[in-house]
Amino acid sequence: MMQQFEAIQKVGKENVDAALKSFGAASKGLQTIAVESSDYTKKSFEQGTAMVEKLVAVKTIDKAIELQSDFAKSAYEGFVAQATKMGELYTAMAKDAFKPFEAVIAKATPSAK
Repeated sequence: MMQQFEAIQKVGKENVDAALKSFGAASKGLQTIAVESSDYTKKSFEQGTAMVEKLVAVKTIDKAIELQSDFAKSAYEGFVAQATKMGELYTAMAKDAFKPFEAVIAKATPSAK
């Protein structure tokens, strides 16, 4: 009876340890994502402000259209690159958060032999 209690207590401790490690990894990942989002937002705002300043100084419609086209192209490329980077960060965070549970699941799953 005492051995069963100790075994249950050990499993409970392992699960709590895995959960704490998982929460730590998720917290770190979310912090990285928040910093990256903030940096991208700041950069985008600065680029947009610079674009407006350039448009105000333009003397011809043709030049304004050219500036706007170049800006739209670079903004789109920047967005795609940022979306890819954010996807990679979320994937890495999910993997890191799940990693502590891999050992727990491996112990609980009987091996197929």
